[in-house]
Amino acid sequence: QVQLVESGGGLVQTGGSLRLSCAASRSIFSFSAMAWYRQAPGEQRDLVAQITEGGITNYADSVKGRFTISRDNAKNTVNLQMNSLKPEDTAVYYCNAIIGWLNYWGQGTQVTVSS
Repeated sequence: QVQLVESGGGLVQTGGSLRLSCAASRSIFSFSAMAWYRQAPGEQRDLVAQITEGGITNYADSVKGRFTISRDNAKNTVNLQMNSLKPEDTAVYYCNAIIGWLNYWGQGTQVTVSS
């Protein structure tokens, strides 16, 4: 069992930046992968970025070149640096951890980008 707590969301203007953090309740060293997903009102939850145990990253096409995912095994955190934000990035952002065959989710943090 693991708890994930997101932080760093908020309101920002178009072109601005935010940094999301996800703190895990225990060591993430052996987690198969960690990721950020987002869900806008009335939409499905979509993958934004993922980082594997080995540090391999994967991004949604819509955020490539603007978002960067990183993990800090010493601090048990995964971060999402979001630059050049657009109104279409507005959503609730969820942290996800894959441990073996199990998926864990945080409760989400709201990101709102004003035009």
